[in-house]
Order: sequence, then C-alpha cells, then structure tokens
Amino acid sequence: MASVHESLYFNPMMTNGVVHANVFGIKDWVTPYKISVLALLYEMTASKITLPERRRLNKLILPLQQGPDLTLGQFLKTVEECCPQTAYAVKLRLHEMADGELKDMEYFFSTLPTPFTAFDTEAYKTSVVGLFMRHMLLAYNKLSFSQVYKLYKSLQHYYHSHYAKPMDGQVPALVADDSEMDLTSIEDTVGDRVDKEELDTPLHESELQSDNTPSRGPLSQKQAEYFLARQAYLLKNDENKALKPAALQEELNNMLKFNPDFAEAHYLNYLNSMRVQDIFLSAHSLLHYFDRLILSGNDGKSNGDEGYGRSLRYAALNLASLHCRFGHYQQADLALQEAIRIAQESNDHVCLQHCLSWLYTLEQMKGSDSTVLTEDSVKMAAHFCLPYLASLGIQSLVQQGATQGKTAHKLMDALKDTDILHWKHSLSELIEISLAQTTSIWRMYGKSTMSLQQAQLLLNMSSLEPVNFGVQQNNTEGFAVVLCHLAELHAEQGLYGVVSEIILHLKEQFPPHTQHAKLWMLCDLKIQFERHMNEGKYHLAEPLVTAIAALNQTEGLYRKAQVLKALNRNTEAYHILQQLQARCEKAKCTEMVIRVMLSTAELHWESSGFSTALPVLLQALALARQHHLQSLASETILHLAFTQLMLGVPEQALNVLHEAIEPILAHRAVMDKGRAMLLAARCQMAVAGFKPNRQGQADLRLAASALDTLNEAAAYFSQLNCKERLRDVHYLQAQLHRSLGQILESNKSAMLFRLLDQELQSPAPPVSMRL
Repeated sequence: MASVHESLYFNPMMTNGVVHANVFGIKDWVTPYKISVLALLYEMTASKITLPERRRLNKLILPLQQGPDLTLGQFLKTVEECCPQTAYAVKLRLHEMADGELKDMEYFFSTLPTPFTAFDTEAYKTSVVGLFMRHMLLAYNKLSFSQVYKLYKSLQHYYHSHYAKPMDGQVPALVADDSEMDLTSIEDTVGDRVDKEELDTPLHESELQSDNTPSRGPLSQKQAEYFLARQAYLLKNDENKALKPAALQEELNNMLKFNPDFAEAHYLNYLNSMRVQDIFLSAHSLLHYFDRLILSGNDGKSNGDEGYGRSLRYAALNLASLHCRFGHYQQADLALQEAIRIAQESNDHVCLQHCLSWLYTLEQMKGSDSTVLTEDSVKMAAHFCLPYLASLGIQSLVQQGATQGKTAHKLMDALKDTDILHWKHSLSELIEISLAQTTSIWRMYGKSTMSLQQAQLLLNMSSLEPVNFGVQQNNTEGFAVVLCHLAELHAEQGLYGVVSEIILHLKEQFPPHTQHAKLWMLCDLKIQFERHMNEGKYHLAEPLVTAIAALNQTEGLYRKAQVLKALNRNTEAYHILQQLQARCEKAKCTEMVIRVMLSTAELHWESSGFSTALPVLLQALALARQHHLQSLASETILHLAFTQLMLGVPEQALNVLHEAIEPILAHRAVMDKGRAMLLAARCQMAVAGFKPNRQGQADLRLAASALDTLNEAAAYFSQLNCKERLRDVHYLQAQLHRSLGQILESNKSAMLFRLLDQELQSPAPPVSMRL
C-alpha cells in the first residue's frame, strides 16, 4: 500500500520542491551570449514567423534569458529546432557584427526597438522581451568606450570560436583572455562608472546542462539560482530529466568551492545525496544548509522569534525525517524530541504539527499502534487550519483501518471527504496518494475491477502542478505503486507481454538508484517467481527467493516455503511457515497470516491429514471474513471444498464451492479460475458416481457437465502454459471419455497426456492429492 508520509519532508525554504533563493534586482553582464539572445529577439519582432514557430520560440525565451550561457553552436541548434529561418537570420546578424567593425555592433544596438514606444510588438516595456531589452540597453549604455571595445572583441571570439577547428583533444574556450573579457573591471570614470553593488557576483565556470560540453564563462548569482531551482524542480517531478547524480554533485562542488555559504546549493546537495542513499553526505549537507541559512540571515522572523530559532527546529525536524527514511529509528526519535522541545519553547504550532505527524509515522515504522496519535494529529491540524497535514493524517488512519479489518464503505467515505479537501486546495500530491491508496485497498479486498479503474484514473489524471519546465508529475510513489498493481493484475491474467512493457516503463521512470525503485524490483521478482512456479520450473524460481528476501524478508520466507513444498521438502517448509506465522501475527500482517495458514493446510494434505487441515482452514476463513478479504476468503473456501472432497463428502464440497466460484471467476487470477474449474469437475465426477478404472453406472448428465468444466479449466491453464495442470486435466478427460464410451476422444486426451508427461520428464503427482 502506498506510503502517505513521503511528502512530509518539510523545508521552510522550499515550496513544491523548488528552492526559493534570494533574487537580486540588478543587471546581468552584457556578454556575447546575451547579445545573441538579443539578436534572436530582434529577429522575432522584425520578421514574419508562422504561429507554431512563434509559439515554440516564445517557450524558449525564458530558459535562454535566465539559464547559463550557451556556446554559439548550442544556441543556434536550440533555435534551429524551433525555427530554422530565424536561426539563419540570427547567424547572419552575428556574422555582420563579428566580421564587420565596432560601428556595426553600435548600429545593432541603435536599431533595437525602444520598449517605451513599441506598443504593437513583443518588445513592449512590460513584456518579457521588453524587460530584457531595457535591461540590456541600460547595461550597454553604462559601459565606457574601452569596455565596449572589449565586448566587441569578446563577441568576435565568441563567434569565430564556433567555426575554428579545435586542436587534438582540446575544446576551444569561450574566452580568449580573462583580462580582455573582464567587463567588471570598470574604469573609474565619472560618467561611465557602474556601481559594483549592481553586479552579480560570479560563482564559477562550469557547464550546467551537459557532461560533454566545455566550460563556459563565469556564472552569475541569478543564473546559479535558476540552475538550482530547475534541478530541484526536476528532482521532485521528473528525476530522469535532471542531471545524473555524479554530474550534479560535480556542479554543486564547483559552486560551493567558489561560494561555500550558498545555502540553497547545500540543500540541493542534500536532495542529490538522498537519490543515491548516501546517509553521511545527506546529513552533512542538510546541517550545512541550515548553518549557512543562519549565517546569511536569509531566514526571517517567525512567531516573534529570530530566524535562527526557526532554522534550528526545522533542521532537527528534517534530520529526524532523514533518519526515518534510512530506518535509524533511535536517532530519528532523538532528533524529533529535540525539534519538539525547541518548537514548544518558541510556541511554533505549525512546527509542532509537523513533529506530531512524524511522531505517529515513526511509531508506525517501529510496528507500534499509532491510532491515538494520528487522531490527535488530525484534530490539531484541522484546528490550526493545516489541510495538508490533516489529510495526511486521515490517509494514515485509512491505511491502518484497512489492515485492522475496517469495512470498505467506511474507508471509502473517509477518502471521499479528504478528496473534497484535496481538490478544494489543489493538493495534487495528496490526490495521487489517495488514488494509489484506493487502488491498493480495492486490490486487498479482492476487487480487481475496481482496483484497475482507480489505477487508470490516476494514470490519466492531468497534474495540477505548475509545469514550468515541460514535465509531468509522474515519478512519485503513487505512480510507482499503481503501475506495480497494473503489472501484477496483467500477470494474473497471463498477459506477460503487457507486463514486460509496464516493467520496462518503470525501469525507465524509476532507475535502480532512485527511492521508489524497490517497488518495481520486488513486483518484477514476484511476477517472475509466480510464472516459474505455475510452469513447474522450480529450478528457475529457487534463485529468485534470495533476491526477494533482500527486498522484503517476509515475502522471501513465504516464497522459500513454497519452493520447498514444491520440491517435497515438507519438514523444512513446515518449520519456515511456523516461524513466519509467529512473526506475522506479532506484526499484525493478517494477509500473510492467512496465506501461511493455507500453505500449512496444503502440507497436511501431503501426509493425508485432511481432518487436521480443517481447523487451520476454518481459522483462516474466519480471519479473512473478519477483515473483509474476499479474495483470500474465496481461496480458503477452495481449500475447504478440496478437503471435504478428500474426506468423502463431494456433495457438500460442491455446495461450498458454488459459494466461491462467482468471485473467483470475476476477480481472481487465471490460475485460480483454472484450479476452481478443475476442482468443480472433480466434485461433479464424484457426485455422479464416477470411479476411474471401474465399471459401474454413472450419472451421464453430471459426467457431461464435468467434461465441459474440464474443457474450461484446460483453456485457463493453456493461457499460463501450465503444463503440469494440463496433464492432470487430460488424464481426467481421458478417463471420463472412456467411461462414456467415447473411445476416439479418450484416445486423443490420452495422447495429449502422454506427450506432456514425456515433455515434463517428472513423475505426475496423484491427481487426487493436489488442489
């Protein structure tokens, strides 16, 4: 079931995952790259462009203006993808200036449309283009003559370096000489002095978009903030489009090398370290972030206290969440108590509510009952008008209620009320969690159709997030959970081709180093295991047990017992099942307890202990009905019917089976449908008085009905390529056809049985001893 607390990583300087750094209202440098952007904007206003091309160029304006400087080749390639005609015009404009004289660059600036008079173009003073042009013109007019000359020489180098042939193993730099390019070393003239406070401080020279491109000129403070905001947004919404962990780490190291007190860079370093599960660097970067935040004085006052106090309590809270994520519960508890103490001293109710949310989350992780704490958290969050935390608390209560046996309609009513709150406040993250939870709950209750509907609803829902960088919010835990459910539902129906496509998409969307990759890894391993077990390839299923146990120890033990039982190592399987049942009862994992009971009953069958299996099965049925687990209840009824058949009461077994056959055919896996049909056919044969290899009168009507049922079972087993089960079906078909005098059909079924028996090369277990 989807975890509802991954979104509680709270940072007072973060909103929707984007770092809000200080924005300085000052001029950027006049660089050759900015002149190229200016030439693009001039061509956009001066030439006729088709509407689709203009739309593509409009989307490109802000990233070009705010992003790091590009080489001329990268810039022209980017523009050419949107509009080849405009890219050619920009190239000609730059060629005129670079291959001409200084007066050509002067002429270009003089012919730019004035933002205060260009009412009918994109260059109007309040537009994005107009603001940029005003910005550039003001900066250009403040330059002295020597600075204009240096700018012109740097423009020539910028242009010609694109066409110059690089030396072997070398990449042409963008700057020929730092002394020539340094436009900040301004002459101290009366008319042309530029106030140093109006210039952004350069941080470093690095490539911020690709690992294979050369370093560019110095990065301004504003460009660094844009880079950090972009990467933080991508890490939250589409991690695959962000820089790789190693590349991002290198960029952040370079940035911090030139400005160690850049707090937001430390926070992005923390997020990047979390991607690769680096606990040491994560904690180190998180503490540095709050230290630098205090030193820089960027944290304002809160509830009457100084900013550093607010930073301290949120630092402790973030540290607690970090330890929770890595399973360090003792350290998390200590950090959480510290955050609570500081928040109480400061009377910060918002921070206290976040602490309470993490407190009940921590209790859940440790396996304790946190219902009372969760209810208190919901009440207090509603009192202080914190809908996000209130909804998280209700979703946590729903999750606990599902495991404690609450009825479906109560849980769905609670989720419906929270959904109204989510849509009212546009809490898209919680909408996704709610849909993922609903999918999981319906699946747990055995309603595969409803589960499939909720999964499709989430996958086709338009995100409410502001998609600033052209990405969709599709790498969250909710999407991973839903896609895993979809894969398992398709695997149950034998559609392994579709399963492969879903798993491939999950691998692309959630690479192995990401936080939620364990979900699809475990899902993929379980599907492979069940497929090999259905096909009787136990030698292929056995190695998967170790991999499953590495991701989930409980699932690994259960799968190990299944393999041992299939290999007739019943004593070892029984000991593992008893150990697993005790562990699951302590952890209150009801679903696994019921599955273990069913496997234990199957072990009793192996020793013909059908009467001893009955109490175990009845206990499992009572648990399944108490917790409204229809799927497991149907499975238990199948086992009960088989036990009654073996105890010689086929009429009662057939009546019991009729109770479970409808939900099995409606919601269960193809394998379960085939087993149910095979068991129904055997019950019909027993009621009809059919006895293999014996002469006697049998009820022809029931025998014919049993044949139809066997044909249906054969169709189900064929979908899964379950040859062992098909062998059993063909054996019974041959016996039935012979007893009915249908020699031709009997010989055909016998031939199919013989072919499968030779192919499997394993002794067929007695049909009467297996469900």
